[in-house]
Amino acid sequence: MQTIKRILVVIDPTREDNVALVRSKLLAGYLGAELHLLVCENRSDFSVLMDELCESLETAGIRASYTQAWDGNLTDTIVRTLMAEGCGLVIKQHLPDNPLKKALLTPDDWKLLRYCPAPVLLAKGNASWIQGKVLAAVDLGSHDDEHYQLHDTIVSYAADIADMINGELHLISAHPAPMLSSANPVYQLRENIVKIFSDKAARYVEQYNLSEANTHIDEGPADTLIPKVAQQIGASITVIGTVARTGISGALIGNTAEVVLDQLSGDVLVLKPDDMIDHLEQLLEK
Repeated sequence: MQTIKRILVVIDPTREDNVALVRSKLLAGYLGAELHLLVCENRSDFSVLMDELCESLETAGIRASYTQAWDGNLTDTIVRTLMAEGCGLVIKQHLPDNPLKKALLTPDDWKLLRYCPAPVLLAKGNASWIQGKVLAAVDLGSHDDEHYQLHDTIVSYAADIADMINGELHLISAHPAPMLSSANPVYQLRENIVKIFSDKAARYVEQYNLSEANTHIDEGPADTLIPKVAQQIGASITVIGTVARTGISGALIGNTAEVVLDQLSGDVLVLKPDDMIDHLEQLLEK
């Protein structure tokens, strides 16, 4: 996370609670990063407001610039500005989606998570992160290098945030229920499964000095367990990953991040593996 030196902040000029701006100021101060503010709007001119915001940020010691643009839809506008400005992180406020609308149309924030070739922080409230809990959600049941690299990045980002806010790092991974019909006898007993996942978690437990109370390995679907544990510990932010599905044209991701988004009360930082980022960048270049 330390390599991020330019952050794209999506600003909704119609809202007074600039939650994304609050989070971006905290991260910019910690990372020594510049902010580039983006207004996705072509019907009104908000240059006066944006000049004022940039001036106030400069006064606070944070270099800032802005763009007002619209490229047909929200996701394209954000992604194209991200690439043009060379930003390494997107911060945007997330508002709960209408269940009926979500059933009929893919929400804008889901599209952003799918197609943005950079980490996306969706800010959901203005509660302080300081001395809060940071939850790193990983899938220790995965066996490929793509997942291992993503796990390392997730826990590293979460640890950086915990250090930044003088907070507490937690790790979570859901494991499957034992199946007596499994061809592999190892997966027929819960004790065996827990040991496998605990052994895989050991490297993070040791590297980041995690206590047993801060290591959550439990049975159940991830999209149920992650919100449950986040609520139990009062997580200020959950860091989670998405991975492309091979053999499918375009950029598709697992839906755990999407499913838990509205179930989590805290903020959500979503990361992607390097090969998926490269694929998205190639699509954008075309």
